[in-house]
Amino acid sequence: LQNIVSKHSSQFRGNAQHDALEFLLWLLDRMHEDLGAASPAQQTRGPEEVGGPRRGGRAPWLLGESVHAKSSLTCPHCLKQSNTFDPFLCISLPIPLRQTRALNVTLVLQCERWRFVRVGLAVPLLGTVAELRAMVAREGHIPPEQVILAEVSPRGFLRSLGDAEELGAAGEAAPLYAFQPPAACRTGTAPCRPYWLPGGQRLLPAAARSSDCLPGGPGGRVLLLLCNTAGTGPQLARFGPPLVLREERGISWEQLQQSILGQLRALLRGEVRGQGTGTLFRIRLAGGSVPCTYLSPQDPRPLCHPAVDRALQLSGAGGPPHVKLTVEWDVSTKERLFGNIQEEMVQDAESVRLQQQAHRQQHSCTLDECFQLYTKEEQVPGTRT
Repeated sequence: LQNIVSKHSSQFRGNAQHDALEFLLWLLDRMHEDLGAASPAQQTRGPEEVGGPRRGGRAPWLLGESVHAKSSLTCPHCLKQSNTFDPFLCISLPIPLRQTRALNVTLVLQCERWRFVRVGLAVPLLGTVAELRAMVAREGHIPPEQVILAEVSPRGFLRSLGDAEELGAAGEAAPLYAFQPPAACRTGTAPCRPYWLPGGQRLLPAAARSSDCLPGGPGGRVLLLLCNTAGTGPQLARFGPPLVLREERGISWEQLQQSILGQLRALLRGEVRGQGTGTLFRIRLAGGSVPCTYLSPQDPRPLCHPAVDRALQLSGAGGPPHVKLTVEWDVSTKERLFGNIQEEMVQDAESVRLQQQAHRQQHSCTLDECFQLYTKEEQVPGTRT
């Protein structure tokens, strides 16, 4: 075959490697010429009878007709349109690619008790965190401005996500959590009606607005995201659910510790609930530019530390300003108060399975979809004259 082909085309001579598509195009072109030249009927018919003008004197070979493609170019400024007709023997069609990926997000919502549910979302590959925030808000039936997105690994907080960021690999370095802030009572408004959990924990109802989340000065309120860890080095591990609460900036260390214990009351062993506490843990600022900053128990107002102000400024645009704190327990205290509790139990919504199944299947498309993508309008780069 190679010897026969090389007699008619010098480009295929020798032992060089050639592309199969290149050979097929050459073969179709020669068949186009030879079949047209060998047909007496084609030689007696004019160009207008066989499908329009031909380039290079080549006769058509497909049913005596040349195939032409219309190409239209429209100026975006003057709207003048230019049309050209080009003959072709084959079309290289693009294959539509999947435009989304499956992403699981754990929602931490406010209700009459902490509720954790993991939902599956089909997020755009080239989308932004703002789009993800809107999708999470629809899933949780909460306003988008209330959603705080953060990556939480088995060792604690990694980072918060800002609206301007591209989704990219969001949620791949660590599981993604979406927090809803708790409600806040504000001066001059109707009093909030608290409710009580078994064990005496006093909580406020949900439906906090973004205006409730704005941090003020020493007398203002600050939104805190917390996770509990135990151990050191490679043995460091997160336990229990991540928490979100709002506290006065001017509270003492003892008051802050009691507030954190109140959020963990349902996890504490029954025999230690009424005992005195003392200093049970250390509190470290997480996810900031200075990750090893600790709040001091001797500080009369630990939440007024300058590092807290920097963390609020770095919390990023999108969602209420907040501070991420890691509560570090030594292993013996953790075992005494909580036993062998591990991470929180999360319920998977049906959307998790559906999205994983949909994105695990091979992406299929029809020939018509390939043609639609091939003929889709596109902006041609250029300069205005």
